[in-house]
Amino acid sequence: MTVLLPRTDLVPNTYEFETEAFVKTTGFREYDARWLFGKEINLLGIQALGLGLGTYVQERDVKPRIVVGHDFRSYSINIKNALIIGLVQAGCEVLDIGLCLSPIAYFAQFDLDAPCVAMVTASHNENGWTGVKMGCQAPLTFGPDEMTRLKEIVMTGTGVTRPGGTLELVKGVQERYLADVASKAQLKRKLKVVCACGNGTAGAFAPQALRAMGAEVIEMDCDLDATFPKYNPNPEDHEMLVEMAKAVKQHGADLALGFDGDGDRCGVVDNTGEEIFADKIGLLLARDLSDIYPNATFIVDVKSTGLYKTDEILKKNGATTVYWKTGHSYIKRKTSELNALAGFEKSGHFFLNKPIGLGYDDGLVAAAAVLAMLDRNPDKSLSDLKDSLPVAYTSLTMSPKCGDEVKYEVLEKIVQEYVDLHAAGGEILGRKIVEVITVNGARVHLEDGSWVLVRASSNKPELVVVVESLRSADDMRDLFRKEIKPRLANHPEVGAFNQEI
Repeated sequence: MTVLLPRTDLVPNTYEFETEAFVKTTGFREYDARWLFGKEINLLGIQALGLGLGTYVQERDVKPRIVVGHDFRSYSINIKNALIIGLVQAGCEVLDIGLCLSPIAYFAQFDLDAPCVAMVTASHNENGWTGVKMGCQAPLTFGPDEMTRLKEIVMTGTGVTRPGGTLELVKGVQERYLADVASKAQLKRKLKVVCACGNGTAGAFAPQALRAMGAEVIEMDCDLDATFPKYNPNPEDHEMLVEMAKAVKQHGADLALGFDGDGDRCGVVDNTGEEIFADKIGLLLARDLSDIYPNATFIVDVKSTGLYKTDEILKKNGATTVYWKTGHSYIKRKTSELNALAGFEKSGHFFLNKPIGLGYDDGLVAAAAVLAMLDRNPDKSLSDLKDSLPVAYTSLTMSPKCGDEVKYEVLEKIVQEYVDLHAAGGEILGRKIVEVITVNGARVHLEDGSWVLVRASSNKPELVVVVESLRSADDMRDLFRKEIKPRLANHPEVGAFNQEI
């Protein structure tokens, strides 16, 4: 038995002459791993990560058969090859499917009967970043517990070398994936769709998939360019959304669909050029799908609109909505655990479960669901469907400073305050508290459907605040100014907000 021990005290200027592994501990995140390549991790460090991942898979007593793929960044193939060396060292059977999207790698787990996956991508992060999305139980990816154990193995150098590791280059997965995705929406209605990829890896797959669904496709920044010459491929970012809106108006399109760098998220702009946030798209999809699949369960993250609770169509169709922890790993896991029909996260991760999808986050499967919804409503535009939703006045996400070392302790006190207020039959601005959801901070529901949320940021020294009113924009501002802000001001550890309403 041998181990490869990472060094944490070396920061190489280049990686051509590496002699020791370097891995910065901060790269291990809650759901995946991301580093600045060369500054925070080197190729031998990636190899150590592969050995650690293979060791963890063996430790879990999972069949060590693992799909590996990479995105289009100029250095990703080198990262992948170093990762593969470590996985083979650990005795894994590695199936290299080449250039792909994260959801293609997830699809390959089912297609190739491989329980494990390691996708080399930094998603929408700026050029220079690298990372790996991992899992060993399809369709789930790692969460905090798995990432903590993986970090421990890698950083203590306790990865175990085993015999029997193999590498196979597998072809044809991408084609089978595209055929599977295209089958999920075969349009009878003519739809003109702007396909926005921000020069990320989705450009190699999304236009082809949308055309195979029957859409007329207007390509926008679909040429692969790892320098991201215009903006990072992130359909949450204002810059990309503005360009999507311009393209819709210029081409008279029915909608724009935007994909992030590794294709696991989807952003939507309607026929008027207006963005529809992912939680509202999720609500539209839930309405549509609950008509076909009555009594369905939907999972949404705690930052999402409260309209799921009050929507009359969902009530009529017997749908149940469960609010859960923010984070794609959490929503994916809860969707699987409850066998929900779908899960929606406000960041644009959509999890469509059987019979629609396979339960993992896939921007193209989400796009197919949106197009299929429009196909089932031939006399309505996307803006018509959006306008059919009740009006909800939702704030921007606001983030007051709060140190990493104290934010959870402060949050615990705030949560308890709301729990006690609810138990005492208390009110907020004259409205009775009907529920306090505490799975991720405190989401406090009021009797008229309005709500307030306070939670801790998972990756910054901040709290996170969102409020929503079903009454008016002024009432939304009052919920913040007269309830949230004074309550947080009672805790001296909470600092200034990044922005206010």
